[in-house]
Formats: sequence, structure tokens, C-alpha cells
Amino acid sequence: MNTPNIPEKLLKPYNPVDEEFRVYEKWEASGYFKPETIIKDGLIKPDATPYTIVLPPPNVTGVLHMGHAMMLTVQDILIRYKRMQGYRTLWLPGTDHAAIATQSKVEKEIQKKEGKSRYDLGREELLARVNQFAQDSHDTIVNQMKVMGASCDWSREAFTLDETRTRAVRTVFKQMYDDGLIYRGHRIVNWDPKGQTTISDDEIVYEARKATLYTFRYSKDFPIAISTTRSETKVGDVAVAVHPDDARYTEFVGKEYDVNFCGVDIHITVIADKEVDPAFGTGALGVTPAHSMTDWEIADRNDLPRTQVINEYAKMTVGGENLMGKKVLEAREIIVNWLKEENLIEKEEIIDQNVATAERTGGIIEPLPKLQWFIDVNKPISYRDNKSLKQLMQDAIRVDGIKIIPDYFEKVYFHWIFNLS
Repeated sequence: MNTPNIPEKLLKPYNPVDEEFRVYEKWEASGYFKPETIIKDGLIKPDATPYTIVLPPPNVTGVLHMGHAMMLTVQDILIRYKRMQGYRTLWLPGTDHAAIATQSKVEKEIQKKEGKSRYDLGREELLARVNQFAQDSHDTIVNQMKVMGASCDWSREAFTLDETRTRAVRTVFKQMYDDGLIYRGHRIVNWDPKGQTTISDDEIVYEARKATLYTFRYSKDFPIAISTTRSETKVGDVAVAVHPDDARYTEFVGKEYDVNFCGVDIHITVIADKEVDPAFGTGALGVTPAHSMTDWEIADRNDLPRTQVINEYAKMTVGGENLMGKKVLEAREIIVNWLKEENLIEKEEIIDQNVATAERTGGIIEPLPKLQWFIDVNKPISYRDNKSLKQLMQDAIRVDGIKIIPDYFEKVYFHWIFNLS
């Protein structure tokens, strides 16, 4: 038998290092990842139907993982297939600055390697460190994408903190502000004492923990018992809310009481509010407007004051030496011990509780009133048929034909919209 004449290079094991960079450089040099080049070389017609994919920008917090690899593979298959079909294709690449996530990553590295915090470094040095980390991470990510053969148009690469993108954000912000869709005000927000920042609802991780629910009275002569797991916030109570149809408390509605609670003078008004569940606990709710979104809304409806007793570092801002400056967990223990000494506790029970923590830092969220910017998702927009943003977001799927794949994620989408406020 004659031995076939096989090229020597085919007899060697495949070495991707020898081939991938060479092939990718050839692809990129051809310019065929750019829609303009394909038209210029006559591969497709100038009026060809466009087909565009905007790459969901990876965060510059590290390197790509298997999830990114799968995403890139699927999108590359789609863009190459459409390109071969004669579409005017564009796959737009980019990276995301990731804001808090990147800063948190850098701070952890600095603390681990140097034992320093951002306060030790100062603003300018911290920014320099974050920018350098982001650049290094960006370079790694882009290199990974190229090694995987992603046919992106790199001449259009974007960064979510570059001048073009930030100008677009500022422009849209001003437009929305001029339309009355963005406003500024004091409201309860999710505050991360560890990261020293406000975070969105989407960045909260709820952890199942055991907690002690205490049922007690503010003083021996206070007529109503309330229940709480957060006794440290009770020095900020301004009211006790009951349901207007709860016959147990009808005679007390409208009455006011002055109490010295663990060394703090508080003024309590008994109010009636339909949102109170008479079947839960004692049917009476101690209202702490500055440290609970629910209580903040009760205060709005009943014109109550909002006394803040916990600061941005999760420390007490009221009381004598026993409370002032204490961290919330320490203050909780101090107040519980005081309640026991005064024989004010009527019941203790262990319950399951979902504790809100910050996704990035793991810190326990502290609801705090802050001056922040908000979007009014319910405001009618005159030039959009008086529809609100919530309605327009629903129309995008139900009327305009945007399709979410797979279908069951539509439920997630609409659940998110319906719960915007």
C-alpha cells in the first residue's frame, strides 16, 4: 500500500497558541467584522437588512468565566450566520465599569495586601488604583474574547464610563428631569453601612436567620403592647398604629403619651391606619418612620414627624452614654436588657427572618432617609399618549413586539415592572 502524502504539520498535535492569534489577526486585518468593509468589497448590498447585537458588557471586576464563554459562543454563531446570509451585521463590543462592584473589589485587594482602607489612601490614589485595575481587567477580557474568536467590530468598542456613554447618560437624565420624570427628595433607601453607599433593591441578598421577637410596652402605664425584632429603633418611634376597625384599641386612638424609653424621651401618638394587620402580633405597630419604608408611608398618610436615631455607620445618634455611638446590635442588647430590668417584656419568641444584606459587601442593610434622585414611573408623559413609564415598558412587550426568550422570563419581567413604585 502507498502511504498517503500527509503534510507534516497535520501529524503534530494541535497547538492553539500557534494558530489562534495568527488566524484572529488575519480576520481582524481583513476588516470583515465591520459592516462598512463588507459593503465596500461588494459582499453584501448597501441596502441590506441590518442585524445588530450589542454585547452585554462584562464587568471589569476580573476575568471572563464559563457563563461569558457560552454567551459569546451563542452570539458569535448568530452574527456569523447572519453575515453569511447577506445581512449588514454589527456585533458591538464593550465593557462595563461596574461602579461599586469594581471599587469593592479593589478595596478588598488593598485591605488584603496592604492592610489599608480607602480613607488611608485618599480619593485621588484610590481613583488611580481603581482605574488601573479596570484597565488591566479590560485588557484581559478583550484578549479572552479574541482568543475565543469573537467576530466583534473592535473599531466601535465602548466603555460605559467613556465620554460618549457618560454624555448620553447626562443628556437622558436632563431630558427626564425636564419632563418631570426625575425628581429629588428625602425618602427611605437601602443603605449599606459597610460600603457606605445606597444600593438598589436588585443588589440585596436576603439571608434566612433566626431572630427574637419581643413583645413589650414602652412603660408600665402605656396601654398598648407592641412587638419588634429591632428594639434599637424604638427610641425613634413617634406613633403606635392600629387598624381603625380594631375594637381593642378604639378608645386609645388620638391619645398622646410622653415616655422615657431607655433614657430617651419619646412622644407617642396612637393613630388608626388601614394598612395595619390586626391579626399580626398584638395588632399594634410601633411606627419608626426614619428606619422603615412601611413606617415612612404611614407617616406620609398621617403627617407624623420622622426622627432619625441611626446614622450611616449603623451607630446610634440618641441617648446617653448607654446608647450614643453604640452599633445597632450592641444597642439592641442594651435596650432588651433595660426592658427586662423594667419588667416591660411580655413575650419572647424565636422566629425565622429574612435579613437584607448588600450583595457586594455582605453588610446588613440599614433603611435610612437620604436625599436621593428618583424616577417617577407612574407619571403620565404627555408626548407619549399620557402613558407612564410603567405602561410603556409593558407595551414594549405586549404591543411593540419585543420578544423575551425563553417565554417564562416574561413573568419575571412583568413582576419587576408591577412592583416598581
